[in-house]
Amino acid sequence: MIHVAILGYGVVGSGVAEVLHENAGAIGRRAEEEIGVKYILVRRDYPDSPFRDRMVRDFSLIEQDPQVEVVVEVMGGTGAAKEYTERALRAGKSVVTANKELVAEHGYELLQLAREHGARYLFEASVGGGIPIIRPLSQCLAANEIEEITGILNGTTNYILTRMIRGGLSFEAALKEAQDNGYAEADPTADIQGHDACRKICILASLAFGRHIYPRQVPTQGITELTGADVAYAGSAGYRWKLLGRAIRQADGRLCIYVAPHLVEEENPLSGVEDVFNAITVKGNAVGDVMFYGRGAGKRPTASAVVADVMDVAKHRKGPGELSWAPGGEDTVAPADALESRWYVRLAEAAAVPEGVQELTRPDAPAGERAFLTGAMSGAQLRASLSGFGRVVLAQRVLD
Repeated sequence: MIHVAILGYGVVGSGVAEVLHENAGAIGRRAEEEIGVKYILVRRDYPDSPFRDRMVRDFSLIEQDPQVEVVVEVMGGTGAAKEYTERALRAGKSVVTANKELVAEHGYELLQLAREHGARYLFEASVGGGIPIIRPLSQCLAANEIEEITGILNGTTNYILTRMIRGGLSFEAALKEAQDNGYAEADPTADIQGHDACRKICILASLAFGRHIYPRQVPTQGITELTGADVAYAGSAGYRWKLLGRAIRQADGRLCIYVAPHLVEEENPLSGVEDVFNAITVKGNAVGDVMFYGRGAGKRPTASAVVADVMDVAKHRKGPGELSWAPGGEDTVAPADALESRWYVRLAEAAAVPEGVQELTRPDAPAGERAFLTGAMSGAQLRASLSGFGRVVLAQRVLD
């Protein structure tokens, strides 16, 4: 019997307990050993929970129990979650997590700590919820030099953009609908400002390119500046808006990595990814382009990925984990502003547009508003080309 302790009993923690209980027979057969929950660390009582007899308040009970081999950390954040993860690893217990913030900020040191103490640190659920992406990157695509990763990494923002495009809603109305439907938190800052997507592209980039990338190194924009006008201009030219995280290997080995809204052609598979679904495209020098698609969040999909990692630990016990990367540094990242691409630009108070652009139209556009697509250029070249043409309201990249 593999004894598991779950840290946290929120949406994901309760889902992990339920999946381990409901699918116990199949999980045991596939893991080649029974797996059961011995403890659930909580901060308050859950008198109606079927697992209330396993709930404890003191982490040291888990830390000091030799029967506990796997700790599932689904608390979130980098405070107590980091402390308990470190203590578990030092005690020789493997840790499985869905905590994207912790992995993005401290993944390298926690992987090293796991190796030093004969444990494993696994985090399949930290990116893409139930979408398999961490294991395929580290195993199935291991023979490739990864050239680029581009992904719709946040279901909340994708839902908002879908409702703005399909339903004609304003950003504010689409956000409220997402909150009413449980797709967005009461404080949606991490989603709509792009921080959640930033953490996820950091994890993918660290794994794919072999050095730790920190969120502070990644220029990040959210979707709060997009309006119905931008949706209409995009649609007139056969494009849709998507918030993308991108990591692109440069010729010198450094990464161009950033998060920002992009115009995506309707013929591109990413354009058709709607509502709360996520999609991640990976380009390898041998395999070419592959795409991973599915629900990027939610109780059961995320719990599915967490439990799969627990099963992996059960089958391989204390063998060294395959996940690893080297330390980060300031030399890992190239300036995103230097990346050349086409651009979408919307101007106010403009009498004309630069030469050689594709001008866009929308019904009832106010006088002086002009929108267009440029040719390929860097951010600095774009700014120089717009000098004297009016006030720039929005300038975002087109995904080529």
